[in-house]
Amino acid sequence: MPRRKPEASTQRNSSPTNEAVRGRPEVIVEFLFERGMFHVSVHNIGDGPALGVRVSFNKKILGLDGTKEISALPLFQNLEYLGPKREIVTFIDASSSYFNRKQPTRILVRVSYRDSDNQKYECTISHNLEIYRDLPYLPKTDVKGPQNDG
Repeated sequence: MPRRKPEASTQRNSSPTNEAVRGRPEVIVEFLFERGMFHVSVHNIGDGPALGVRVSFNKKILGLDGTKEISALPLFQNLEYLGPKREIVTFIDASSSYFNRKQPTRILVRVSYRDSDNQKYECTISHNLEIYRDLPYLPKTDVKGPQNDG
């Protein structure tokens, strides 16, 4: 009996690149470490606008040497529109200050938002800031151009 050629699959790829997902927002929250400084980012990595973005943290995050509750900023509670591929970054603290004040290192972040069709999305992202504690880094130095002595 002759063998039949396998038929091509008609299933669509379920990855975020399929047509059903194009134009969809996808909001993530990341903690960024750069040269000993912590920042937090709210980033729409998707191709559509995110509406009514709300971010909640399972722990209070104090920054600026303990003088500002970063986790309570309006950025995380009142972000009505975040365009596609747009990111908002805010400073938290120097990592040395953050760790010396025994701030939380295991943080769960819950992000909720909707798209322009009113479809709701929600995700929880787990972060471990402890991984940055012992990283060596070079402090940023001022770069001066050539001096003109003439």
